[in-house]
Amino acid sequence: MRLAWLFLLGAAVTACAEPPPVVRDAQAPAVRELVDLASLDAGFRFDLRYATPNNFMHVTLYPVAKAYLQRDAAQALVEVQHELAAQGLGLKIFDAYRPLSVQQRMWDLIHDERYVSNPAINAGRHTRGTAIDLTIVDRAGHELPMPTPFDDFTESAHREAAGIPAEAAHNSKTLEAAMLKHGFLPYPFEWWHFDFRDWKKHPPLDVPLDALH
Repeated sequence: MRLAWLFLLGAAVTACAEPPPVVRDAQAPAVRELVDLASLDAGFRFDLRYATPNNFMHVTLYPVAKAYLQRDAAQALVEVQHELAAQGLGLKIFDAYRPLSVQQRMWDLIHDERYVSNPAINAGRHTRGTAIDLTIVDRAGHELPMPTPFDDFTESAHREAAGIPAEAAHNSKTLEAAMLKHGFLPYPFEWWHFDFRDWKKHPPLDVPLDALH
């Protein structure tokens, strides 16, 4: 429970601060640093749920099926992919950069800060291009067993959940260890979510995915 309590303490401190300025200019430096993960030819697999109705909102939220990260986070993710490849594994990506307007739509439906960041407090996590939702696959692209499916908003998705099958717990820890090694911080309430180090230093963005280079 220690990780979860530390997160809640941090959230309480953040709640006292004003949200950082939001960048909406597609030519701003922070936006131009976003990298299309598919362009890196790293062997990532993709299941970009929010570009389809196959998500907890049951509507298509993204106009294009693209996953972007800030350049330093993207390079670190390539390093994770290379490390897992040596074990016959790889990464499948569910979500990355998310415009603030989409984050607001999610918050309007799910008022639970464990699973959806409140835009009024920190303007979101995915909005900065430093958060990633992902899982592990084998050489054939089949997902390994994990504690829950993606976007399962129950306590079973928490990193310290009890009663998780041994294989799923092992796979989750394998992913967590590789991500931690390369600078990604595990989010306590979702086994699939990681934030790149110093994510708060990046401004939140509200630029549509189809407006990115």
